Amino acid sequence: MRWKRTTMRTTMRRLIVALVTSGLAMTGAAHGESRTITVASTTSTQNSGLFDWLLPQFTDATGIDVKVVAVGTGQAIRIATNGDADLLLVHHEASERKFVADGLGLERQPIMHNDFVLVGTDADPAGIRGGSDVAEALRKIGESEQVFVSRGDDSGTHKKELELWEASGIDPRPGSGDWYREAGSGMGATLNTASAMGGYTLTDRASWVSFANKGDLVIVLEGDPRLHNPYAAIIVNPEQHPHVHVAEAQAFVDWLISVDGQAAIAAFRVNDEQLFFPDVVTNVE
Repeated sequence: MRWKRTTMRTTMRRLIVALVTSGLAMTGAAHGESRTITVASTTSTQNSGLFDWLLPQFTDATGIDVKVVAVGTGQAIRIATNGDADLLLVHHEASERKFVADGLGLERQPIMHNDFVLVGTDADPAGIRGGSDVAEALRKIGESEQVFVSRGDDSGTHKKELELWEASGIDPRPGSGDWYREAGSGMGATLNTASAMGGYTLTDRASWVSFANKGDLVIVLEGDPRLHNPYAAIIVNPEQHPHVHVAEAQAFVDWLISVDGQAAIAAFRVNDEQLFFPDVVTNVE
């Protein structure tokens, strides 16, 4: 079992959470309030079926119900910033760290990871299939002006895609509306568009495996370390939004990083394929 090292700053934040949690738990019990939290998360965790698998187990263990608002990471962070969620569970580390640094969240807690893959048609007109350098693959797509469908929605996947284009040395924006198509929608709709147009796109593996309408699309590149896709949970800071259900949100985070929660994440399968890999307790199956 491998546990993350706790810094002094993290220790202080956890002490604050514990004190707030204790007070809120007693208040909730006194007033007979229902124990429910709202989690702002990504479409990949919802559409893959992961939450359908995890949440009944958590509720059975704790009696706490969870409502999920599944949107892109950027929109999820805006929802949490406005105090319309108790907890974030998203996948863009730079945005998550900024959320905490801005005082909007208490602590970034790593939960799990998977990866992104680049998909395109079996014909592979840019000639990138089987490569191992995603930046080089995007450079070839851009230079040959092959159709690339972007989510274009400020999601974690969109943010990652823009980072990879920057690494490639290609600015796709001049090709917007021509070879570079911005769907402005979720992963499923973006994959549908890529399939219909015979184009390339970037997708998280969970969405790809769960996607039924693949058509001629296949994975053309995977395995580049830059395609690593970590997910983390952040409790919304009650100093910013006093109505946040800190006790219940902390209980959910604690369960996700427990042996039982990490084992549940590792056990989730679609088409006999493991889609998420625990980041806290690593020796679970």
